Amino acid sequence: MKLWLMLGAINGFLAVGFGAFGAHGLKARASATDLAAFETGAQYHMTHALALLAVAWVASIAPSALATTAGWAFTIGILLFSGSLYFLGVTGSRSLVLVTPIGGTAFMLGWFCLAIAAYRLT
Repeated sequence: MKLWLMLGAINGFLAVGFGAFGAHGLKARASATDLAAFETGAQYHMTHALALLAVAWVASIAPSALATTAGWAFTIGILLFSGSLYFLGVTGSRSLVLVTPIGGTAFMLGWFCLAIAAYRLT
């Protein structure tokens, strides 16, 4: 539980920082399309930082392999989905866009596992 709480808090902090950087630091130098991709990465980053806090909550009530899988899936999703969109926004390079849907799939797996773990709570 402590791991997921820490990862959720750290990722929330990072998501706010990246969001601010996108809003203030990239606006003048990135294309509108690249900036929109960066902002999408920041939105999903924050959403899944909060999802990690939900994993911490579920794991505190009833630790399970499903909650752990959800936590790692959200973490991998943040790295691949948001990370690839951050890279695109900063560099303009689309060399990592093929990993973006893998990150999105990891997010979906995380939500599925979290839903089952929550359903099994007594």
